[in-house]
Amino acid sequence: MDRRDFLKATSGLIAGAAALPANAQQAQSGRNVFPLNRGWRFTRTPSDAARAPRFDDAGFERVALPHANVRLPWHGFDEKDFAFVSLYRRRFKLPAGLRGRHVFVDFEGAMTASTVFINGVRLGEYKGGFTPFSFELTPHIDWDGDNVLAVELDSTERADIPPFGDRIDYLTFGGIYREMSLRVVAPSFLENIFAVPKDVLTGQPALDVTCFIQHLASSAPMRLEVTLLDGDKVIAHAAKAVPASAAKAEPVPHALTLTGLGGVTLWDLAQPHLYTVQVRLLAQDRVIDEDRSRIGFRQARFTDRGFELNGKIVKLRGLDRHQTFPFIGQAMPARVQRRDAEILKQNLKCNIVRTSHYPQSRHFLDACDELGMLVLEEIPGWQHIGDKSWQDLSVDNVARMIRRDWNHPSIILWGVRINESKDNHDFYVRTNAAAHALDPSRQTGGIRWFQESEFLEDVFTMNDFDFPLKPPNHPLYLNTEFVGHTFPTKTIDNVERLTEHTLRHARIHDQLASNPQYAGGIGWCAFDYNTHGNFGSGDHVCYHGVMDMFREPKPAAGFYKSQCEPSDEVVLEPAFHWAIGDQSIGFSKAVVCSNCDHLKFLIGGKLVAEADPDRAQFRHLKYAPFVLELPVDINHWGDLTIEGYIGGQRRIVKHYSGAGVDKKFALIADDLALIADGADTTRVVFRVTDAFDAILPFADGAIRFELDGPAEIIGDNPFALVGGTGAIWIRAKEQAGTARLTAHHPRLGLQRIELKIAQPPPQLI
Repeated sequence: MDRRDFLKATSGLIAGAAALPANAQQAQSGRNVFPLNRGWRFTRTPSDAARAPRFDDAGFERVALPHANVRLPWHGFDEKDFAFVSLYRRRFKLPAGLRGRHVFVDFEGAMTASTVFINGVRLGEYKGGFTPFSFELTPHIDWDGDNVLAVELDSTERADIPPFGDRIDYLTFGGIYREMSLRVVAPSFLENIFAVPKDVLTGQPALDVTCFIQHLASSAPMRLEVTLLDGDKVIAHAAKAVPASAAKAEPVPHALTLTGLGGVTLWDLAQPHLYTVQVRLLAQDRVIDEDRSRIGFRQARFTDRGFELNGKIVKLRGLDRHQTFPFIGQAMPARVQRRDAEILKQNLKCNIVRTSHYPQSRHFLDACDELGMLVLEEIPGWQHIGDKSWQDLSVDNVARMIRRDWNHPSIILWGVRINESKDNHDFYVRTNAAAHALDPSRQTGGIRWFQESEFLEDVFTMNDFDFPLKPPNHPLYLNTEFVGHTFPTKTIDNVERLTEHTLRHARIHDQLASNPQYAGGIGWCAFDYNTHGNFGSGDHVCYHGVMDMFREPKPAAGFYKSQCEPSDEVVLEPAFHWAIGDQSIGFSKAVVCSNCDHLKFLIGGKLVAEADPDRAQFRHLKYAPFVLELPVDINHWGDLTIEGYIGGQRRIVKHYSGAGVDKKFALIADDLALIADGADTTRVVFRVTDAFDAILPFADGAIRFELDGPAEIIGDNPFALVGGTGAIWIRAKEQAGTARLTAHHPRLGLQRIELKIAQPPPQLI
């Protein structure tokens, strides 16, 4: 690529509001990065006076980041409740020994428009809630005293900022909902690193590394050193001289190639091996800056035979994800973001996720890298395209998304269209060209809803809610939404609807398996989510997920789980409830999703039915659902037992009580250890089950909580069960200790859990 084209594509990312450096961290020397997540003061009533450094903010609320500007019920709230302007203030003092260096403040995400002040001086406004941005503070720093950073945050849906301007089917909430930091660097520093593995399937793989150096002042000659690490082991090393340079508005790219790598371990779905690229910038053998990024060696391409990973066809099977949660919107820390990736990969057995409809937390993407989960990442938007300035921001979003995330091996496709928008030739020529200029190593796609759409990208990515699906109209074709809004389903719906919801997902994936030109499918969607009043089910919730908002499964989740290999996990998931009054049992069909090859059904210990996978209806799925008539004699009712067999061997058994009695009350925490940083959070699920731990979906009752210790509850208290289950989140405060949660069920007694809350690393500024 021509260097001038590369710089042109990245222009505007440093001046005024710069891009966040990839994987910024504390270096051994040169660079200092100070997390800036604790010690904030927050008010919902900003004023001009509150921007001033000497303003008394003692009456403001003390908060930690990530932070939501308001907490809400999980449904049935007014969407205007979070649409207001707020103010955040943070005092800090920099070590005197850093005097003479340059200071930047790096935001990972704040919703929606951020006007930033340092010591009362307005630095500018950044428009956008899903992409990173930075401002330089250097000229305004008081090196001898306290400094005050103030952020006036407009969380309204402003028509001049993507995705807004018309109605959208999701809520964006408000607050500085991702982390932020101060970055102190030398006058010349590493602005970014882009590492591209090449020839990975040959005996001579290599690594092209482009190091972007930002020169903020005149500089003596320097040297770049690039090292590839496998853990602590050095795999390869390269160096080059960097000539002296005067101050420049844009970062200067310097390319190095690492060769002689030998037999690198490939990153794939089963063994997602990660390496580290370490880059050091030296002047007279003194390190003046250092940065590093994790990478993976893999070859990922969409072809006319489907999607290929490392030369092998992989049928893509996944779900779309919104990054929102009940009560607190998007303001969840690393632990909770990573947990969603674990649910998708380990519980639902997906191999791909689409970040609908915006770039998502780096913690989620890091977990996808580590777990072996493929990602389609796309820019913010939903159907609406705004005016020229709106489109300029969208093109800038392309650049910020790619420059933040281009080293993630999990990402295989850049989404460069506004979801389900009309064609706009000039605009989409720009977004596609920007993506190709920045990252020639990946293909592009654009999510559309009509096949007649102009095709400017590399992969035709299509939302198709019909059945049967439209046949592929391009050689490279990926289905990116289906089922979803055409059949919303709640955990409390009747069995007929829950079963049909499951079968609709199965039918789509069966058709996708019938033609290699379907690269696969990403269903709408993983989790229920909050939306505007003119969407959803009238309570500001879209019940489109195969899991509910609390990440508890609906029967359709069992279909996705059942598509894994038995060597990974033997799966047996009924799409029905075992209840004597359930008219679907014994009068129509019973559906079970499993990767077994034979099932046996026993009622009261008596064998009543056997079944093989339904190959007549699902001819193409490797692991087809079981669909059968399950004979029921209500005069000889009893417990249901389902046995799963593979190759004649019984591999799994599940039991379901026929008593119709709420028997057990369970309390389950995702984690039992947190960090006392004011933000670390974990989910606590509560369920009412039968004697065999099967959730009873019509169990009710309000669960009452008591929490002792340095933590707080995020959620309803008491919490009325929904579908026999629910969840709250426990967030650590800023003191170490032990938190004890007691949950009371009105009839089944109480359950307790204990969480250890450890002292966090010291706050440096």
